[in-house]
Amino acid sequence: MSVTVFIRYQLDPFKRAQFEEYSKRWLTIIPKCGGELIGYFMPHEGTNNIAFALITFESLAAYEAYRARLRQDAEGMANFHFAEENKFILAEERTFLRKVVL
Repeated sequence: MSVTVFIRYQLDPFKRAQFEEYSKRWLTIIPKCGGELIGYFMPHEGTNNIAFALITFESLAAYEAYRARLRQDAEGMANFHFAEENKFILAEERTFLRKVVL
């Protein structure tokens, strides 16, 4: 059974451009490390400090293997450090979803 990780980010609304740069970096890093990236979604109208990401994996075990590879990936670690140094992500929530099928 596949799982989709739904990530909800609370952003510093004055640093949205930095979050967008951070998101664009993941577009190549996530697939390289084993995730199927559905996408990153930025605020457009309305609330200006909430963003989302959706990433699918074959299973929870595949997600755990992905996390281990990500922590060993130089580009991935550099992107984590970029976020920590610039503090544009104020909070992050992860929800693990499964698709409803008939």
